[in-house]
Amino acid sequence: MILGDYDWKHGNVSGAVYYHNQQLIQLLMNVYGKTSYTNPLHSDIFPGICKMEAEVVRITANLFHGGPNTCGTMTSGGTESIMMACKALRDYSFHERGIKRGEIVLPKTAHPAFDKAALYLNMKITHVPVDPITLAVDIHKMRRAISKNTVMLVGSVPNFPYGTADNIEEITALGRKHNIPVHVDCCLGGFLTAFMPAAGFPVPNFDFALPGVVSLSVDPHKFGFTPKGASVVLYADKKYRHHQYTVTTDWPGGVYGSPTVNGSRSGGNIAVCWATLMHFGIEGYIAATKEIISTTKYIEEKLREIEEIYVFGRPITSVIAFGSNKFHIFKLSEVLSAKGWNLNPLQFPSGIHICVTHMHTERGVADRFLSDVKSGVTEIMKLPDRKDLSKGKMAVYGVAQSLPDRSIVGDITCSFLDSLYFTPQHHSNQNGQI
Repeated sequence: MILGDYDWKHGNVSGAVYYHNQQLIQLLMNVYGKTSYTNPLHSDIFPGICKMEAEVVRITANLFHGGPNTCGTMTSGGTESIMMACKALRDYSFHERGIKRGEIVLPKTAHPAFDKAALYLNMKITHVPVDPITLAVDIHKMRRAISKNTVMLVGSVPNFPYGTADNIEEITALGRKHNIPVHVDCCLGGFLTAFMPAAGFPVPNFDFALPGVVSLSVDPHKFGFTPKGASVVLYADKKYRHHQYTVTTDWPGGVYGSPTVNGSRSGGNIAVCWATLMHFGIEGYIAATKEIISTTKYIEEKLREIEEIYVFGRPITSVIAFGSNKFHIFKLSEVLSAKGWNLNPLQFPSGIHICVTHMHTERGVADRFLSDVKSGVTEIMKLPDRKDLSKGKMAVYGVAQSLPDRSIVGDITCSFLDSLYFTPQHHSNQNGQI
């Protein structure tokens, strides 16, 4: 492969692209089998893996209009990519502006990975309300939230709850005016937005084509269809990426340099990501994007025709969120769950969302979903008490929203996480066997 020329443009896929095709599965099994024990930390032993990571980063940078100086690294997921961007911009602002405790200003719809980063990195975080109609960040309130210690402004394209996009042009204008770097979170839909224009769906400017965008996070393991454990964080220039690195020069074990949170990393994850990009190619991703976005817009259009529900804002990629002023929307979620659909609950206000994937583009799936929504709404509207919460987990979720003491909700969440690690006690027999 020649960097910058890319034999990956055409890939090995023609026509419709399916994530669960046997050809791809067999390919990735073979690739992972050969690379599962490699480790890019030891670049002298595994130069091929390092070259694959460099090519994944360069391909991704080009997709988001990066220039010759645009750079980045692969990470284990969107959360790590976001944490690395926060770390880089925190340290950059400390060295360049002397800011001792950096502050992040971001929409309240931004991913909780930023909150996690603030906790890990001892940064202050300020959540800005969104416009109730567009569900994009209120740019006037974002302006007022900026302080002398603000080290980064954040926008999502799209955000997770509603699938809507923040106005990155307005955010970068703020960033340029106040000399503050802007991070764009494209983890969820980046491998759709990058191909939407070629698929016939224009999107607003949001990436490195805009002056002021300093960093960007995107996950190939979502709509890039690569196995989990593959994300990319990008920077407009190496001067930012250098602040992501951890370098220890005086350790008795030698000079140690690590680009991300992890020291040792799975070379297998890098290899299967690279192989997936090669398999699909630009034409394959354009075809998949066209099918996914077309299906999403079809579902959105039909949902808007159902009088008893409403769609939140204007979804930009594949997430459609909807609620109701006629009944508690969690009731509909329970009905749909019983029919095999898995929708995410939303809060403040209550809502649910569907994330359209390539599986939903198969013949009849979208219409079956819409039919189940319509019949579910009809069934619910026959109930005499429309204010009742739904049953099961949705009832618990509904009650959680009403609790004024959010620490109680936090305690319950911790208990739930504890339960995931529970193992029953077993007694050994006389031979010491369990």
